[in-house]
Amino acid sequence: MERKLAAILAADVVGYSRLMGDDETGTLERLKALRKELVRPNIIKRGGRVVKLMGDGMLAEFPSAVEAVQCAVDIQTAMADRNGKLPEKEIITIRIGINLGDLIVDGSDIYGDGVNVAARLEGLAEPGGICISGKVHAEIRRTLGAAFQDMGEQAVKNIKDPVRAYRWVNESLTSVDGSAPPEIILTEPTKPSIAVLPFDNMSGDIEQDYFADGMAEEIITALSRVRWLFVIARNSSFTYKGRAVDVKQVGRELGVRFVLEGSVRKSGNRVRITGQLIDATTGAHLWADHFDGALEDIFELQDQVTAKVVGAIAPRMEHVEIERAKRKQISNLDAYDYYLRGLASIYQWNRNSNEEALALFSRATELDPSFAAAYGMAARCYSMRKANGWIANPEQEVANASSLARKAANLGRDDPIALSAAGIALGFVVGELEEGDELIERALGLDPNLAPAWLFSGWVKIYMGEPEVAIKRIEQAMRLSPNEPHVFGMQSAMALAHFFAGRPADAQSWALKAMRAHSHKVLATCIAAASAGLLDDQDKAQAAVNQLRQIDPKLRASVLKAYWPVRRPEDIATWEEGLRRAGLPE
Repeated sequence: MERKLAAILAADVVGYSRLMGDDETGTLERLKALRKELVRPNIIKRGGRVVKLMGDGMLAEFPSAVEAVQCAVDIQTAMADRNGKLPEKEIITIRIGINLGDLIVDGSDIYGDGVNVAARLEGLAEPGGICISGKVHAEIRRTLGAAFQDMGEQAVKNIKDPVRAYRWVNESLTSVDGSAPPEIILTEPTKPSIAVLPFDNMSGDIEQDYFADGMAEEIITALSRVRWLFVIARNSSFTYKGRAVDVKQVGRELGVRFVLEGSVRKSGNRVRITGQLIDATTGAHLWADHFDGALEDIFELQDQVTAKVVGAIAPRMEHVEIERAKRKQISNLDAYDYYLRGLASIYQWNRNSNEEALALFSRATELDPSFAAAYGMAARCYSMRKANGWIANPEQEVANASSLARKAANLGRDDPIALSAAGIALGFVVGELEEGDELIERALGLDPNLAPAWLFSGWVKIYMGEPEVAIKRIEQAMRLSPNEPHVFGMQSAMALAHFFAGRPADAQSWALKAMRAHSHKVLATCIAAASAGLLDDQDKAQAAVNQLRQIDPKLRASVLKAYWPVRRPEDIATWEEGLRRAGLPE
């Protein structure tokens, strides 16, 4: 198989479907003339080769990145001049993307990631514009006079790693009225995007600059592990260091929806770190907090603050994105919007919303069959159905949960949300505890600040007979998400862990907290009943059993025993004894 290194140019026509709908014959004639008279001659002139034409698109290769970029600039400049002399309905505008990469050659055709990246860069270019990769920019920046603006790292579809992109700044062109070209506004990525600005050193001690910079860098690194986030690279966000900035302008210049800014103030051996999250589109403050600590172990302090900041702001951004998706028209929804709407439904914790969430996640995977997190959250729906006694057909739903979880795990090998959701579904619903535990551990390795993964790990450790380990995992989940709106899940897990650790009084206390937070949580009420039974507290036992009967009049101890994949025989025996003493019918 022949391979070679080459510069790849991908181009397509902007609004091609609309143009064809307005005037099919005329559009085809103008496009053919454009290719023959302008595009192909410029490619040949610069030593390139047209690889293939695909409807409104084109692929070309060049032995030189410099020649490829110069060709693109020549084409776009000539097209702007050409279009200026045409009536609006006859104007054809193109986008161009250029990458430098290793290619697989098959006859006259070329394949490989180098080609795919060029196509994705073309999609990032503005109409009449050029977008090049960081590899290309490194080759041309000292050779060509053309100016390119750093767009930061861009997450592009079906390409594993983010791509550093640069946009052509066409300063030579002016608008029709002769005014200066408009400010370049980057297109926002489809997923939530954030820039972490360098933290201000408010200490008056220049020696603390390294700590302030390190704080921001640690947060950037931690946020980069969150798969559903697009995070601007440190080198781009740190260009604002030492400058008074307008957050809305930063959002426009970096193409992000959210901006995190902060400061560090040292006093003696103490340091205060503040942070605030801002919606760059509106300027609204979404979150603010401060953290105090000693400088004795400065790096441990950085780790603690990073975990708390990421744990606090990630849910806030997710909430804003969910609300944004809910305001969209159904006809305009894409896979990610369906996913966000699914999250909004699943978090309502009732049977109808659970079924709605499952349908929404399914729609997301129909639109994007590689959407690992959507498969994972669909599997999570089955976990919630089992936990709340909503399963109608156990055999079928276990099979569905297993299939969805394994798709999530296979597609999302580096996606902690997909892995953790798949892990709890395999462990709790399917009963594959070791496999579920392994997936959740992998998720935590990828994102140690993911609170749900710590909680899911706690649940699986409970079922595996490791309640003390489970308690530490659940405590970490609580530390990372202290304002968790669904805290009853954490409280229920803590209750069950203490119950199997032989501390029914502590178990009862946690179970009652969970019941107060969510009165229809089956597991919490069961633990409250079983704990009260072991403690011979008949009043509380009877109250809990009455509550269970209200939730489900047909509920029996024998059914509940089959709900939880508890491994240790002594745990099963304790569970049965507690429910029997509480008075729940067999």
